[in-house]
Amino acid sequence: MCFTPQDVVKLRQKTGCGMMDCKNALKHSSGNMEAAIDFLRERGHAVATKKAGRAANEGSTFAIAENGIGVIIEINSETDFGANSKVFQDFILACARIVINAAPSNLEELLDSKDDSGKSIKDLLSEKILEIGENINIRRFARLTGLISSYVHAGGKIAVLVNFSGDISLNNDPDFISMSRDVAMHVAASNPKYINIESVDSETLAREKKILHEQIGNSGKPPAIIEKIISGKINKFYKEICLLEQAFVKDPEITVSEYINNFSKSHKTQISIVDFKRFERMEK
Repeated sequence: MCFTPQDVVKLRQKTGCGMMDCKNALKHSSGNMEAAIDFLRERGHAVATKKAGRAANEGSTFAIAENGIGVIIEINSETDFGANSKVFQDFILACARIVINAAPSNLEELLDSKDDSGKSIKDLLSEKILEIGENINIRRFARLTGLISSYVHAGGKIAVLVNFSGDISLNNDPDFISMSRDVAMHVAASNPKYINIESVDSETLAREKKILHEQIGNSGKPPAIIEKIISGKINKFYKEICLLEQAFVKDPEITVSEYINNFSKSHKTQISIVDFKRFERMEK
């Protein structure tokens, strides 16, 4: 057997399927987790694949944008109680500000970075572990520059940064701040995977088409009809995973792309989304 009971539990957490279904899927895929997920999806078993990013951690995410610099960070703790403490919240803010000022390129550089008192983040982390009485782990962070919007949802469950192209002075424009925050809120709610259709990689597209062929290929319909159905489902797939193709949460009659274009026209400027980051706190 090339997988463990823990792998079965992990697959069940990711898909919401029964234990035996998960065990059979892993057996069929020789222990490959992604292939097992595809196996379950192809057979219509997976009802909760959105749980795929969850893990047994508590903690908090945070995002901040200042003077054209945006930072998003996730720090994990053992309990929600620890994550909600002032000590923990002050620490996550301190880490974010050091990322703004020191621009570390990875976790190792962040841990070696020093605050205004000369203490490294590594030393501060050790202090907070003792102070809170829980293990704390800096899991990930990202830093973007330019036209930036940030948003934190549900007290740190989800954090978002959105990076726009355009006149940098718009960072101080109230209308842009409102519009860009709406887009960041949309990202938090809709969890897009890509900016636009062009950014969807060929492997992801081929994988989705394979799944659709497995689901529809034996329906008995003529090949031309099957291809038409698959084409329609791929278009729907794009609208689900591509930010600019998604129906805007505050006005489902328009897409996110149309919402941004409407702002550009009304303010006689030109902006577009060049990047976004969405961190969701890893949970049990």
